[in-house]
Amino acid sequence: MAEAWGIGSLAVLQLFTAAMLAVVAVIHLLPLPGVLGAGRLGALYGLSELDSNLAILMRHRAVLFGLLGAFLVLSIFRHELRTLAFISGFVSVLSFLLLAWSAGGYNMQIGRVVVADIVALVCLVLGIAAHVVDRI
Repeated sequence: MAEAWGIGSLAVLQLFTAAMLAVVAVIHLLPLPGVLGAGRLGALYGLSELDSNLAILMRHRAVLFGLLGAFLVLSIFRHELRTLAFISGFVSVLSFLLLAWSAGGYNMQIGRVVVADIVALVCLVLGIAAHVVDRI
């Protein structure tokens, strides 16, 4: 079908890989508004009481996720960065899922983050598979 549209199968793989990276990038950029302060962090994560120490750490977390999200976006356009982007995405997503699974007892907002990271994990697996096939 791709050939009927004048698109080669390699181009389809590259577009699919880019789409998977875009989904993962958006998921990583979602916490970025947390940089704006404790009120936004509370809404994102269901945290009612944030002392200044925890707010600083969580705001810094938002900055780091913004950087990772920006790197994932950059890798959409710079193919030579895609392998490192996939590795970075896997480290981020798998570490969070492992921490959430091992701790348990999280609130509904953190549960949404778990679901988003499961979606990101699926996209990473599908995207890396397409990326590997594309490079063969």
